[in-house]
Amino acid sequence: MRREAPTWLKPTVEYAPLAVFFIAYWLGGLMVATAALMVATAIAIALSLAVARHVPIMPIVTAAVVGVFGALTLLLNDETFIKMKPTIVQVLFAVVLIGGLAIGKPPLKYLVGAAFPMDDAGWRGLTLRFAIFFVAMAALNEFVWRTQSTDFWVNFKVFGLLALTFIFVALQLPFMTRHRLPASESPANER
Repeated sequence: MRREAPTWLKPTVEYAPLAVFFIAYWLGGLMVATAALMVATAIAIALSLAVARHVPIMPIVTAAVVGVFGALTLLLNDETFIKMKPTIVQVLFAVVLIGGLAIGKPPLKYLVGAAFPMDDAGWRGLTLRFAIFFVAMAALNEFVWRTQSTDFWVNFKVFGLLALTFIFVALQLPFMTRHRLPASESPANER
């Protein structure tokens, strides 16, 4: 049975593993950081399950990719795999969004529609924008890890990708506002 999640849970599950990765990298290097990320991600998933009795799909997908690519990094002693992890996650999200659009069911509407009701054109447009953004972030991650030092990539992964995501979301607010449903048409009011 799903419980109401406390407000601290979502940011903890999403950002604590990233903070652990960053700190562990500067204390012990990329292999230590990879192992720490794997453990922190597993703990975050368990915490979500224990507190809310539910784990959202995005952290589950991320945890699976962290598990596979982290294990490959450690077993093969090759940092390439952990550096590719953001690319794989971003591409997976883009594929899911584009797939949802293709079948006429924009996934974002089902994920956040109750919190921000919009018309169908808004959900289609926002879903397409996020899919393009995820593809661009995947390409950018590939460029950075292949052309820059590991120190630079770690800082980019922790701060750059996060900052770009916040900026992108902020830039979507005018579009979302234009497509927002009036309170009287909100699905929450159709009971």
